[in-house]
Amino acid sequence: MAIDPDTKAVLDLIRMAGRPSFETLTPAEAREAYMASRNVLQPPPEDVAETRDSTIPGPLGPVGIRLYRPFGTAASDVLPALVWYHGGGWLLGNLDSHDGVCRRFANAARCRIIAVDYRMAPEHVFPAAVDDCAAVTKYVANNAATLGIDVSKIAVGGDSAGGNLAAVMALMARDGTLPPLAFQLLIYPATDMMMTTVSSTTIGPGVPLTSATMKWFIDYYAKGHETDWRASPARVASVAGTAPALVLTCAIDPLRDEGIDYARRLEREGVRVVHLHYSDQIHGFMSMGRLIRAADQAIDMMARVLKQTLWPPGPVV
Repeated sequence: MAIDPDTKAVLDLIRMAGRPSFETLTPAEAREAYMASRNVLQPPPEDVAETRDSTIPGPLGPVGIRLYRPFGTAASDVLPALVWYHGGGWLLGNLDSHDGVCRRFANAARCRIIAVDYRMAPEHVFPAAVDDCAAVTKYVANNAATLGIDVSKIAVGGDSAGGNLAAVMALMARDGTLPPLAFQLLIYPATDMMMTTVSSTTIGPGVPLTSATMKWFIDYYAKGHETDWRASPARVASVAGTAPALVLTCAIDPLRDEGIDYARRLEREGVRVVHLHYSDQIHGFMSMGRLIRAADQAIDMMARVLKQTLWPPGPVV
């Protein structure tokens, strides 16, 4: 496959550094390696008007959240919102790992962001992450006035495992388990834990997410529950009636085919979809903006679609 020269340089750096594959590490070691790489690959964080850490009541205790208000807005402004679920295979990542991404989305889409610090495997297996994300999503809608959010303009989104959780939240909202949603942002999402596609079994060593690594994540998070639609949204009976979607996929990614298939299914079943496909990128590139210029380009394109959906016609003040 053709590859972006910036991305090739990143892969060369990873190879020269001798970074081991996640599946050869313990979860604790993998978390440490993941955060170390984020510090190297992510650009400096943008300034926003405000960030604030808090907790909300969850199904088994408090769930951490981080709230962002975009630059140039006032605390009293009523804004659209994006509830964000971070990636990391349901095992890695936290509020800090995607802080830079959330800041850029907040400013570029001019919306409040509520990032969710959901429980992760192996300490908390499926459906703990689903339950925590649902609790925060419901809290945001129920407390929209206090949070300065337009309750009719709440979107959900995330990358990889977070894209999986966002797709599940959109289905739950369609079914009435959660309040209605205005948009779903699915960035190289995991949609089928059964790993039956070509890409899910053929992406080998040399990139951050391989087929073997993806299986390692799934075995920790959802082993024995792979066909439950809350783990594999592609296995739900119908996706009709879910919120409009943007699905981003990339070619060098075990999740490529299931992401493409999910975008096509949404369209086939009557959901309005924007599908962005990067034929020269690897899984996770969006968080590598310090070295991969296409990362910020991708965020800005997605943010433009998000803004056009969440803001009414006319100038955004």
